[in-house]
Amino acid sequence: QGQLVESGGGSVQAGGSLTLSCTDSRFGYNSCRGWFRQAPGKEREAVAAISGGGVRTYYADFVKERFTVAQDDAKKTAYLQMNSLKPDDTAMYYCASRGDCYSGSWSTAVEYHYWGQGTQVTVSS
Repeated sequence: QGQLVESGGGSVQAGGSLTLSCTDSRFGYNSCRGWFRQAPGKEREAVAAISGGGVRTYYADFVKERFTVAQDDAKKTAYLQMNSLKPDDTAMYYCASRGDCYSGSWSTAVEYHYWGQGTQVTVSS
């Protein structure tokens, strides 16, 4: 099993909610955890991230007001709460970790060193 393990994916109808979890076996207080997604035939895109210590959060414009990223240090787990899901949100969702992240770099996938195996989210209309 890898360092990062995602869970919580599934199938929901449009307007529904899901919460993804990402357990990080090497959870570091100063690490940034990002969420990315990739739909078939599309490029991987950044969804959200939470900085070390949970001080800052970042969101892609297409998920603002719908998704919330959080983490529980004691459980070594990061979360992505997804509300008001749309069919366009259908994708494989990945969590990733790196050193701390900032507004200008949080969405850059190549700067994340560790990746989970992904969890599938399917939203039907």
